[in-house]
Amino acid sequence: MENKSSVHCTKEQSKETLFTSVVYRIPSLIYLGDDKILSFAERRKTTNDASTVALDMRTGKVNRNKGTDPKVTIKWSDLNPVKEAHLRGCRPMNPCPVYEKKNKTLFLFFICVKDGVTEREQIKSGKNQTHLCYIKSTDDGQTWSEVTVFTENKLVEIKHWATMGVGPGHGIQMESGRLIVPLYAYYRKNSSPFSLCLYSDDQGKSWTLGKKLTMKSNECEMAEVFDDTDNSILFCNARLPGHHVGCDVGHRIEAFSKSGGEEFGTANSVVKLLDTGCQGSVVSFPDQSKVQPVHNKWLLYSHPTDKHKRVNLGVYLNKSPQDPTKWSKPLIINYGPSGYSDLAYIDDGWFVCLMECGEKTEVEQIACEIFSYNDVEQAIAK
Repeated sequence: MENKSSVHCTKEQSKETLFTSVVYRIPSLIYLGDDKILSFAERRKTTNDASTVALDMRTGKVNRNKGTDPKVTIKWSDLNPVKEAHLRGCRPMNPCPVYEKKNKTLFLFFICVKDGVTEREQIKSGKNQTHLCYIKSTDDGQTWSEVTVFTENKLVEIKHWATMGVGPGHGIQMESGRLIVPLYAYYRKNSSPFSLCLYSDDQGKSWTLGKKLTMKSNECEMAEVFDDTDNSILFCNARLPGHHVGCDVGHRIEAFSKSGGEEFGTANSVVKLLDTGCQGSVVSFPDQSKVQPVHNKWLLYSHPTDKHKRVNLGVYLNKSPQDPTKWSKPLIINYGPSGYSDLAYIDDGWFVCLMECGEKTEVEQIACEIFSYNDVEQAIAK
């Protein structure tokens, strides 16, 4: 039995359950600013991916105590079904919101898959039965538009795909205003998946696909960082395709784009970040040292830390985002079964993590954990 104190860091855990009772999977989180945060998840009949029936949402209000003992809490609303995220004869999956700040428009991207059809069946047949969709809201998720579906007329590249996925997790808005939605697609020619992104420079009126990563890659998230001369770089962290729980340990895949996702440089595996067949999340946040240029950003990444199982969810810090050797050891924010997760930076050095977790399996509930940069820094310094 491993000695936890010598391998990992930990913090007092105070997670709050947000989605439970029926089966919920695939957490998604978006911070809108002004202390407004939204969470999403798939509601399912069973743990089977093909049993999803709807996307559900809870909205939250961040409360901050900035006294001598700083503390952050979130007051969450009741659960609300997102009824508009639906196509007849299909199941909605992979919630992935992105927020356009100028017009205060929230886009909820997702996929709709023909009922009863699995991802594996589409890959084997080469027949894509998955639709890339979004709905949008201008009142912070109180009401939603009708569904917009991307067809081959809107995105020509779709005709080359056997199937696709979005995120899951969250998209971002770069400081230039560009909206970024992370995707992955299986290509018909070789049945291999590659990560890429969908981007918009006109507040979401039109969308363009970037070029795929140079290395086989799967579920992904992206974050904006800056180089030493203050130039924007889009960072992509992706799951290793074909790797499953119980296999020998693999490693995460990273790539950088100097063109805002239009194309990425050479993708590489990252030795310090394990991949045991599970999605992970990444966010950038302001340099907390207060000695670097105003645009300097650091990265936080979440993923189960065990080499063979989905257990012990940890967060890793990188103060030099372009250097894959600079990832810290993990701070464990959930001991025990842990699966998919999504991170949000909510300003003032505070983070929220939405995670699959449980006592016996990781699919018993989706819970929320709030922690600070100081928690991370103090723990990894031990």
